[in-house]
Amino acid sequence: MSTPVEQIKERLGIADVVGSYMQLIRAGSSLKGKCPFHNEKTPSFFVSPARNSYYCFGCQAKGDIFTFVQEFEGLDFIGALRVLAQRAGVTLTHIDPKVRSQYARLYLCLEKATRFYEETLRNTPEAKAYIEGRGLTQKTLQDWRVGFAPADWRQLFDHLTKEGFTPEEMGKVGLIKRPSADIGVVPTASGTSDIATSAGTNATGVASTSASGRYDSFRGRIMFPIRDSAGRVIAFSGRILPKLDDGKTGKYINSPETILFSKSDTLYGFDRAKLIIRQQDAAILVEGQMDLLMVHQAGYENAVASSGTALTIEQLTRIKRLSENLLIAFDSDPAGQKASERAIRLALALGMNVKVIALNEKDPADLILHNKGEWERAVHGAKHVIDFLLDALLISAKDGRERALTIQKTLLPLLQLLPSSVEQSHFMKVIAEKSGLREEALWDEFKRHSADIERRVKPRLADVATSAGINATGAASTSALGRSNALERRVFGIYFFAEFRKLQTLFDRVHFALLLMLGQERFDAKKAEYAALQDVLLLEAETSFGEGTPSAQEEAELLRHLEEEYLTTRLSETMDTLAKAEKDGKKEETQALLQKCKELTQKLAGLKSARFSH
Repeated sequence: MSTPVEQIKERLGIADVVGSYMQLIRAGSSLKGKCPFHNEKTPSFFVSPARNSYYCFGCQAKGDIFTFVQEFEGLDFIGALRVLAQRAGVTLTHIDPKVRSQYARLYLCLEKATRFYEETLRNTPEAKAYIEGRGLTQKTLQDWRVGFAPADWRQLFDHLTKEGFTPEEMGKVGLIKRPSADIGVVPTASGTSDIATSAGTNATGVASTSASGRYDSFRGRIMFPIRDSAGRVIAFSGRILPKLDDGKTGKYINSPETILFSKSDTLYGFDRAKLIIRQQDAAILVEGQMDLLMVHQAGYENAVASSGTALTIEQLTRIKRLSENLLIAFDSDPAGQKASERAIRLALALGMNVKVIALNEKDPADLILHNKGEWERAVHGAKHVIDFLLDALLISAKDGRERALTIQKTLLPLLQLLPSSVEQSHFMKVIAEKSGLREEALWDEFKRHSADIERRVKPRLADVATSAGINATGAASTSALGRSNALERRVFGIYFFAEFRKLQTLFDRVHFALLLMLGQERFDAKKAEYAALQDVLLLEAETSFGEGTPSAQEEAELLRHLEEEYLTTRLSETMDTLAKAEKDGKKEETQALLQKCKELTQKLAGLKSARFSH
């Protein structure tokens, strides 16, 4: 029987998979497009249906449908497998989540917690009444798996303990905490403050030494599961039930950073919205979970949320890979306006087309609840950020001088962020016409302060580029490529798989190839690094190959890809050393390094030539 990986590859062609994420055009027997992994104006990303692989001549990104989904969506192999299996209609029935992988155990722990919260919500009328009063339908609650954490110190802890999970596993995913001296008394589900029996604490609320002392991280809160791009629960956001709000804790609290959850990378609802964003070529960005659910419920399924945390370059980059058109609908309160300003600057710096959805109500959720038609008009009437800010300041500015100063301080720096001089010219004309200021004077001010603006803006753009893995020329930086270790991980997975299954011939081939690529010292270091993930790598390999082995073509392709990656890195390092040797006047060293660069270049050329020969 074929493995899930083989079944998926039989049903999904690489052109269909990659083409669902980005625009491709025919180029002979291949297809090409602008690389999603680095910033470029001319397409250098090629997809070969015959070889079932892709390759970028700009940043050397390469691989098959699994590595593409891993890189594009920021998933591990199993996550990419889930995404592609769903698309291919392949059932992953034989994958047992209780296998030796610690990650599978942690995902299962979060899944069990989600089910516990869902069941608790169904049995808590007050929590149900509150959430339904906010406008959420039963279908939305079920689809998004909304739950409730009881106002008790240890109910989840006790439940997961009975399910066989250890306190260490619960702690690793942020579900429980250890006590500290400043713990306050939190009401239990019955509304009392008796925590001694439920949490093993003394009268002051401090955990007693006779009990484990651990307690639930979320108590008395509506629970919103946060999922990764593959739909797996990786964290939670909890909204305090108003009746239990004593004003001492935040209205919303999120899970801490864990080995599964990175706040800077994750967008709430991205797993549900990603394909719709691609299809509609636009994304709506809101602040919180309630906003996001109400927006989706209203039919706008291309929306994602920043989950109340500061928006990051990584999150915006993930959206930009799907669409450059961003509509921002943040709350109208001061905090929301401040977050909106940050989002606008970051998005413009990334070259996105940014529009603002003007809200009369405090937030999207309230507007949709009270007047869905007004929300729809606001979306359709979204204005480019320059138009929106210009109209707002023309209303708020009291006199001509204040108006001119506000335009100088607010709009001109944003114009500097626009990537197109044609766009800059258009908005400069609009500003002049609406404000009554002379266009020539605006241009003079714009140019006079351009050096100062560049001094303030360029470092920010450099930070943006670095975070996105882009260097000054628009090519992917070495650090970005270093993070992209899906190929290396796959090869070492085969290495450990062959060793574990005692497949001596396969083991010898892969071992010998890695030694040639890395040398003994670097191989030993890499092997030690991946040995810590051996159980996970074995799970991935067993999922890929079952009782069989990789085909000769797949093995050769992976090794060739990896060798090219290593050679590219070595060539870059050697060229840096060469530049230093030339600067220091070391002639003999320079000649040796020149020869080394020539050899590496010839090897790379040979590998790239083999890529396109059948």
